[in-house]
Amino acid sequence: MNRNQLKWRCRRGMRELDALMTGYLGAHYASVDDAEKRGFERLLELPDPVLVGYLLKGEQPDDPDIGRVIRRILG
Repeated sequence: MNRNQLKWRCRRGMRELDALMTGYLGAHYASVDDAEKRGFERLLELPDPVLVGYLLKGEQPDDPDIGRVIRRILG
């Protein structure tokens, strides 16, 4: 997925999620390894209620690559 596609996918319709996702894309995505990039792309596939659980409510994903991305986003 190219950067423009990723940026579009970061737009979730909820200001808090938009800020967290686009913040990660701008600050970290270009410099992380391929596993973390794949984790971020899988994270973008998740429905908003699941993202809210992970990013705003502290729920933990089973996928270690997604977990790594979430830790960096929230770090």
